[in-house]
Amino acid sequence: MRVLLAGGAGFIGSHIADALLARGDEVVAIDNFATGRRENVAHLSGNTKFTLIEHDITLPWPAHNALTAKFDAVLDYASPASPNDFATMPLEILAVGSTGTRNLLDRAKADGAVFFLTSTSEVYGDPLVHPQPETYWGNVSSIGPRSCYDEAKRFSEALTMAYHRVHGVDVRIVRIFNTYGERMRPNDGRVVNTFVVQALRGEPLTLHGDGSQTRSFCHVSDEVRGLMALLDSDYNMPVNIGNPSEFTMRELAELVIELTGSSSDIVSVALPPERDGDPLQRKPDIALATEILGWEPTISLHDGLKRMIKHFIEVEGIS
Repeated sequence: MRVLLAGGAGFIGSHIADALLARGDEVVAIDNFATGRRENVAHLSGNTKFTLIEHDITLPWPAHNALTAKFDAVLDYASPASPNDFATMPLEILAVGSTGTRNLLDRAKADGAVFFLTSTSEVYGDPLVHPQPETYWGNVSSIGPRSCYDEAKRFSEALTMAYHRVHGVDVRIVRIFNTYGERMRPNDGRVVNTFVVQALRGEPLTLHGDGSQTRSFCHVSDEVRGLMALLDSDYNMPVNIGNPSEFTMRELAELVIELTGSSSDIVSVALPPERDGDPLQRKPDIALATEILGWEPTISLHDGLKRMIKHFIEVEGIS
């Protein structure tokens, strides 16, 4: 395929670029580097099937030869997606989830391409149903500190389905649950990388409250397998892709300390204002993904963290 990949220099987007190129697809990656990093795709610079364009997808398309021919698939991986980003870039997040997604949908419509939206478990908000199936409509604040991201993704989903119904665009929608792994930004405020960096530096691991909140962590290699399987399917409705193994934040902190061999303590701190509204628990129901894609995760949190810690030491230079 010939693929337009928005957010192609981001954490997950760069891994998707690798997977597409590995099977012979041509990839035109677009990124404005608000949160994407050139080093994530530096290893692809000599690949003749890979083109990187610096561009903000909320703006009109730039004049570039790689954008003139039609695409077979348009993939939307473009959005800041961490708690720090919610506090510092709320307007940009809302813009990319509305204008940016619409620009990509218009391109998919014009080219007759498949459109792939990376949505999020954040559309479920602080869930009242556990685990969360795709049929759950969510419990989301429209005005809280996280609302810029939650509502941007909910709008993106609504826009995607409107293009599917009105214009017949062939769409895919994935809801991603707490992916972690190599190429994460070390200091973006997400819990896994925060704990790993703190442990490697011998700093206290900071739990918000008593650490009883839960998350379900999916290693990026498992995530990419699921994303690629969904892209290649013909399923048009949202699908959860995540690891249903659930851990408390205290359990995560203890495991990080064990795997890093750190002497760090675990300390409880108050929830900062920008984290107000953090969900108390999150766990995907992946029955649909298992049924229609034959997908399930295989990497344990223990093994995935070992890979991530090695990357942070050897590539990010954290110690």
